[in-house]
Amino acid sequence: MELLHQMVQKLDQELRIDDYGKDSGFSRFIPAVYEPAGFEWDMFFEKKFTELFNGLMLKGGPEVSKVFLAVFPADEVLEKFIAEAKEGDLLFMHHPLVMECGDPQGKWGQGFIPVKERYLRQIKEKKLSLYTCHTPLDYHQELGTNGAMAKALNGNVIDRCLPNEFGEYLVWICEIPSKSTQMLLSELKEIFEIPYVDFEGPAAGRIEKAAIIAGCGDKVSWMEEALRKGAQAYITGEIHCHINNEYGRRRYSEMMEFATRSPIPLIGVSHAASEFLVMKTLMKDWFEANFKVETVMLRQDQWWV
Repeated sequence: MELLHQMVQKLDQELRIDDYGKDSGFSRFIPAVYEPAGFEWDMFFEKKFTELFNGLMLKGGPEVSKVFLAVFPADEVLEKFIAEAKEGDLLFMHHPLVMECGDPQGKWGQGFIPVKERYLRQIKEKKLSLYTCHTPLDYHQELGTNGAMAKALNGNVIDRCLPNEFGEYLVWICEIPSKSTQMLLSELKEIFEIPYVDFEGPAAGRIEKAAIIAGCGDKVSWMEEALRKGAQAYITGEIHCHINNEYGRRRYSEMMEFATRSPIPLIGVSHAASEFLVMKTLMKDWFEANFKVETVMLRQDQWWV
């Protein structure tokens, strides 16, 4: 059992929450989804969270016995957390909102949608805690989402691109054990526990150097930069934006145009699955190494949503 305030302090320091300041994405997305619904998010969530949009979102009891880990606050994730957690337990997530990115073999998604108010109130009533970390975790060079992907692929990081102001990089270029495209696809399905990948471009003979970026990597400029760095494959969560609005259709069109001329395979493993990997590996290990707590993985029912 650990004290919540000590755990939060160590998380804030390790993830450099204060250094990063206001999250550029969720400082827009959270008001955009909650305010039309009339939910007073800025009064309901912890004050520091409403300023940074990372960190402790809901504060529960003072002592933590279990840390639950997930990517998105999907309905089934929160239902399991509420049912299984005891007073004081913590849910650590990558995102504070649900995001429907769409299924490449099914329905397109709605984009960001709010967490149902009843779940938030049940979490408060049960004195449970929520902590979320988005951009700082994406860029973290040891505990980040890309680091988990590189480790799972037995990758040796030889280059990086798209740096932030702290000299941390969003896209990593890795040497990986030589394999065919089909062998790589089979390996990715096993690593990310997915039934299928999203795929565009040609099948390569042998792949020994791959660009990796967890989450939404569906930006043509990023793919072009990876090509300039010598990548023979581009592996990300989403190679396509399947969000059913004007923005999503425009991004999908841009990506499809690039796919017709891409000289390398472009592979998507789902936004959620690409980021859950860090939860079940690096973050799980970090919590267990730094605190006397039990960790519990909360998988989504479907990774392609």
